[in-house]
Amino acid sequence: MSVLLVETRLVTFLNVLLLILVAIIPYLFDQAVSLYNTAVDQDYGSILFTIDYAGTLLILAGFAHIISQEEKQLVDGDQMVRLRRTRNRLTLLTIVVLLSLAVPWDWFFLGVHVRLFIWYVPIISFWSNPLRSRPFGLPSIPKTS
Repeated sequence: MSVLLVETRLVTFLNVLLLILVAIIPYLFDQAVSLYNTAVDQDYGSILFTIDYAGTLLILAGFAHIISQEEKQLVDGDQMVRLRRTRNRLTLLTIVVLLSLAVPWDWFFLGVHVRLFIWYVPIISFWSNPLRSRPFGLPSIPKTS
């Protein structure tokens, strides 16, 4: 967000929406996994959480797209490539999270809801492959004069 020189209505709206979605994530997650809720309430809470989570990832992908547009020249070439890869990754992870809705809430693996394992995919994806300053992890080649 710090590289966006002029905030447009769209960017401001998406930023506020992102803040709202992030703020309600803990509540919706608690509703999905709370043992005090019935299975139906947990299922409903997990659906809302999935939509919230996917919306958050999609907005982040949108920000990466806006920043990586060449004509705006908000970042240099290497960062542009990295942000495009991040945008593509976030879009794919949004689809993965939304596909978790196809898994019934009452499916368990090792005593854990299968949807929870799918929800971990974006987190593990960014922990296991942190964003690099160079595209594809290649070292920079010094320029010779």
